[in-house]
Amino acid sequence: MPKRPNWRAVKIHRNYTMEEAARALGVAKGTLARWIKSGDLPALTDHRPFLILGKDLQEFAARRKKVKQSCNLAECYCFTCRAPREAAGKIADYWQASAKTGHLEALCGTCNRLMHKRFSLACLPEMRAVLDLTIRQAPRPIGKCR
Repeated sequence: MPKRPNWRAVKIHRNYTMEEAARALGVAKGTLARWIKSGDLPALTDHRPFLILGKDLQEFAARRKKVKQSCNLAECYCFTCRAPREAAGKIADYWQASAKTGHLEALCGTCNRLMHKRFSLACLPEMRAVLDLTIRQAPRPIGKCR
């Protein structure tokens, strides 16, 4: 089953049984039952089979949809905090990954975990103005270690 439900498969002018809604979204029936039981997803539960209105399913999807987060120039995305964070002490390591891109490595200012970010070499002067960068030599690929 997919990690994210396919909300585009839901038609608003149609009523769905739990099995049909689960199949359309690509989630388990237990997941739908949990959403209905918690009151997050409205359903017609006074008769069997339970029916879910397509309009309600679309509105539920709109409430659950996550907002995409983007990082500012001096921020990296911290996977532990699950949010864009600034580097601790505004210090980071940099190395050139290819002819046009660079790689930034810094500690999260909140949880002190390692964060990574790739960016264009055209942004390097702006990045140096904001962060204290230590330029390192790029690590060699595993295949070329000899």
